[in-house]
This record gives sequence, C-alpha cells and structure tokens, in this order.
Amino acid sequence: MAAQGTCLNHVSRESSDVKRLAQFYIEIFGLQKVEAPRFEFDVIWLKLAPSFYLHLIERDPTTKLPEGPWSATSAIADPKNLPRGHHVCFTISNFDSFVQKLKDKGIEVHERTQPDGKTKQAFFFDPDGNGLEVSSGAPAS
Repeated sequence: MAAQGTCLNHVSRESSDVKRLAQFYIEIFGLQKVEAPRFEFDVIWLKLAPSFYLHLIERDPTTKLPEGPWSATSAIADPKNLPRGHHVCFTISNFDSFVQKLKDKGIEVHERTQPDGKTKQAFFFDPDGNGLEVSSGAPAS
C-alpha cells in the first residue's frame, strides 16, 4: 500500500557556508528565514510561502556523501547539462525579468523552451554548485 496523505516536506542542501547559501536563496528567490532547531552543526531553514521549505545544513567534512556538480570527480559547471541532471525547479511569474536579473548578477544561465513551445526554462547553479531551474509555466502535475 502506498503512503497516504503524502506531501513534500522539504528539500535539503549541504553547504560548507550555510550563511552564504541562505543569503543567495533569500536574495534570488525571496525565501524567508524561519526558526530551526539547534543542532550540533549549523542549520538554516528557509520558507517559500505557502509551504515549501529549504533546509541548509553544514556539510560534515568527515562523511563521503555525494556533493554538488562542482565537486564531482569530473566536474563540469555548465548549466547546459542541468536539464538531464539533478536540480530543483521553481515556477515563477516574472520569468523574463528574473532571468535578466540573474544575468545582471553574473550568473551563467542556460535558457530553453520545452518541446510544447509553451514553457520557458532557465537552468543555473547556486553558489555551492547545486542545480536550479526556473520555469514560466504552471507547476508539473
């Protein structure tokens, strides 16, 4: 039997500098810092209303968990590779001006339109090399 009452709770990202990464998501996407439990490592929780949470967690240098694309063995920090790679997508209503804001900040962006010709997409990396997408269309259902 499948889980019932399922909804996405949060996405987490490891970082060696959670404050820097939090500032990026606050500035670029307008996420808001919310109260987080006190752990023995740095944690910042961010919220995008009404119910999306992003947990930024201090990277444990003693573990060998996979990291972002920039730290991979054959790192290629090229957003053209993100449509088929790991990324988180946000649907936004001001696509064109938002993408221009990214470019104005010096963030490399790969733009494309889905085959239906209706949905614009832009792929880029956060400061830790995590893949991101913004989309002009309605969220995938």
